Amino acid sequence: MKAIVIYRSKYGAAEQYAQMLAQQLGCEAMDVRHVTGLGQYDTILFCGGVYANGIGGISFLKKNLLQLAGKRVAIFAVGASPYEEKAMDALKQRNLKGGLEDIPLFYGRGAWDEGRMSWKDRTMCRMLKKMVAKKDPSTYEPWEAALVSAGEKCSWVSPDYLFPLLEYCKNP
Repeated sequence: MKAIVIYRSKYGAAEQYAQMLAQQLGCEAMDVRHVTGLGQYDTILFCGGVYANGIGGISFLKKNLLQLAGKRVAIFAVGASPYEEKAMDALKQRNLKGGLEDIPLFYGRGAWDEGRMSWKDRTMCRMLKKMVAKKDPSTYEPWEAALVSAGEKCSWVSPDYLFPLLEYCKNP
């Protein structure tokens, strides 16, 4: 198996997962902005951060659909929220279309660091936190509870989140 892990990471957690995954598989991890050809690979694993319900860098896969044909492909999304089935379904609906519908989607919890966020992202997140904090905590969705409890800096990055994807890679 000749594999590559490609990633798009805005704040670093997706890159961390990509590097861990590449190490586990004995292959290269490369930022999607530097990938030139996929034809030489049998397995293509994509790691991307979740931002406003979109997976960063997913457009690369859409642009390269022809090169993905006949290859083992999987997507590993990285977000600050804990895993929740309803949220995963929404993530699939929004991102896995236009030829990507059959690609398996895996998820790992990433990190939250307001100090590394852009001014725009930090401002939007703080506004969202304030809106959520006004709600009755007993009515919080899982992502809302995680947002309110995140503080200014947290990391949930763990190799344990990669186990399902590694199992997928081992079983053809």
